[in-house]
Amino acid sequence: MSIDQHRGKPASSGSRLALMGAMLLLVGVFTALGSWQVQRLFWKLDLIARVDARVQAQSVPAPSRAEWEAVGAEMDEYRRVTVTGDFEHGKTVLVQAVTERGAGFWVLTPMRRQDGSTVLINRGFVPADRRDASDRAQGNIAGAVEVTGLLRMSEPGGAFLRSNDPANDRWFSRDVAAIAASKGLADVAPYFVDADATPVPGGLPIGGLTIVRFRNSHLAYALTWYALAMMSTAGAHLVYSRRAA
Repeated sequence: MSIDQHRGKPASSGSRLALMGAMLLLVGVFTALGSWQVQRLFWKLDLIARVDARVQAQSVPAPSRAEWEAVGAEMDEYRRVTVTGDFEHGKTVLVQAVTERGAGFWVLTPMRRQDGSTVLINRGFVPADRRDASDRAQGNIAGAVEVTGLLRMSEPGGAFLRSNDPANDRWFSRDVAAIAASKGLADVAPYFVDADATPVPGGLPIGGLTIVRFRNSHLAYALTWYALAMMSTAGAHLVYSRRAA
C-alpha cells in the first residue's frame, strides 16, 4: 500500500465522522425548533380562546385614568367596554382603511369623559366619497352619548411602507399618541375603542367591522421542522452505515 493510500483512509473516515456529527447537530436544532413551535401553538390557541371570551363577554367600563398604566395587549385587547362622554367632532381624524365594504376611512373622534380624560373612538367606516363631515352630518351626534365596543391598542408609526403624516393630516394607522399630539389633546387614554354596530343617524359611520383574527401556522411550522429532523436522522444513519461498511 502506498503512503498516499494510507493517508487517504483516515481523511475519508474523518470526513464521514464530521458529516455525521453535523447531521446529528441538525437533528437537535430541528427538533428544538419543532418543539418551540408546538409551544407557540398552544400559546396561540390559548390566546385565541381568551380573546374570544373577551369579545363575547358583557361590556365593562373602559379603563379609567388610574388603570391606564396596567393596560396591555395580552390582557386587555378586544375586551368589550363601554365609554360615556361627549364627542369632539371638530378634532376627528380619518385613517385610511380597507374593509369588507371596500376602501375608505376609519372615523376616529375624541370623546371627552366626565372626569376630563379623553378616549379616541373609532366610530366606524365611511367610504371615500363620504369622507367630508358635511356629507355625514347626521352622524355627528351632539351631547352625552354611550359607546360600546372593543378596546384596541395603539398602532404607532403607520402601515406597511406608509408612515403617518400628522403635518398634512394623513393617517395610515390608529396611532393614539401621534393623533393626540396633532389635535392638541391632553389626558388621553393609551388605547382606542372600536365602536360596535349600533346604528347612528344617517347610517354613517358604520361600526362593528373589527376583524378578530389571528394567524396560526405554528402546527405547519412544527411539522416542517420535525420532518427536517427526521431527514437529518436518516442522513446521519446513511453516513454511519457507509462508514461501517
